[in-house]
Amino acid sequence: MSEAPDPSIDPAKLRASNADREAVAQKLQSAMAEGRLTVNELQERLDVVYASKTLAELEPVTWDLPGHTDLVPKSPVLPQRVVPAPAGAPAAGLARVVGGTPTSTVAIGVMSGATRNGPWVLPVQFTALAIMGGVDLDLTNASFASREVTITAVAVMGGIDITVPEDITVVVNGFGFMGAFEDNANVRADPNGPVVRINGLALMGGVDVHRAKKKRVQLEK
Repeated sequence: MSEAPDPSIDPAKLRASNADREAVAQKLQSAMAEGRLTVNELQERLDVVYASKTLAELEPVTWDLPGHTDLVPKSPVLPQRVVPAPAGAPAAGLARVVGGTPTSTVAIGVMSGATRNGPWVLPVQFTALAIMGGVDLDLTNASFASREVTITAVAVMGGIDITVPEDITVVVNGFGFMGAFEDNANVRADPNGPVVRINGLALMGGVDVHRAKKKRVQLEK
């Protein structure tokens, strides 16, 4: 009898093989032959393909093309539990919900824009893809499908803006090639609270991770 997969292993971190990359490259070449991509767009995406180290980095490249195949195994949905916000944090008195059904698993901006904000449930693996467009992610009022979640941000000649609150721990580990992958948050919160890991690639584009702006407190006259 085989053992159940370890739920602590993040499926998005599985390494991509040469066969995985070649399969995606072939789909891109077919898309160009069909007139769905220009030669320049093909080259830009192939650069992303051969720079990809994980399945999560590779998967978004063909999302807007016919025949796209999901590469990252789906994680089981965990039951909800509540993680209290640490004392002194902006969300003190509230609580972060951990568990539940993800509201969205992807945000794509291809020569356009995409936004995720307000109350929403972040999945174990979320991918943001901006190709000559923009994606805005606001986690200020978000809940989390698991205590630890991962956001893979891929910006190709585009921009991705990620706003994080101060009552969660954020770990940023991205790569910028002729672009910038910036951690302007430096958020370390309750070690027992939610953890958001942000990785990915900025190719001639930018990914900016920053804290939510604090609301001004009006003094009574």
